[in-house]
Amino acid sequence: MWYEILPGFAIMTICLVIPGVATTQIHKFTNGGKEKRIARVPYQWYLMQRDKQLSGTGKYYESKGLENIN
Repeated sequence: MWYEILPGFAIMTICLVIPGVATTQIHKFTNGGKEKRIARVPYQWYLMQRDKQLSGTGKYYESKGLENIN
């Protein structure tokens, strides 16, 4: 009957979900616990460059915090 397709559908769904979840977790791990930032418009790119300069390490995801910004 129609319910015989459910195990195959579940396996296919899991196989399609795993790469997306794994990619997100890898980005969090490599970016110091923060999600990947995407610059879709020039203003967002400007903010990422500003954060890179403010961090002092050349990495936009390592922020000093508001108390350390001059």
